[in-house]
Amino acid sequence: MEMEKSINVLGGTLSACSSDPVTGFFRDGHCNTCTQDHGSHTVCALMTAEFLAYSKYVGNDLSTPRPEFGFVGLKPGDQWCLCAARFLQAHDEGCAPQVRLDATHQRALDIVPLDVLRQHAPA
Repeated sequence: MEMEKSINVLGGTLSACSSDPVTGFFRDGHCNTCTQDHGSHTVCALMTAEFLAYSKYVGNDLSTPRPEFGFVGLKPGDQWCLCAARFLQAHDEGCAPQVRLDATHQRALDIVPLDVLRQHAPA
């Protein structure tokens, strides 16, 4: 697997998203991606109770620990590399979490328009 260049949606160097819990397709703390990352885990998002409940409701339970996969389960306040399409779906449903533009990979723009990401960035 060859990682794509670590460039964020603003054109700068991709910042780390989270090392506790460790996130990313490569589990390197960054929302890096490659051609094998079919879910495009490229949006660095701040988990909220509302989003975690929504994600579980639509079939992706991010809050329950799965030790067999080395997954501790997420809680509100954690940062996580979300699939770009799931973020856009949550946006369309009115429950998208905040995003960190500096830590969101430019490939997210293949799925989510920059103006939508900016709507969810902290002021």
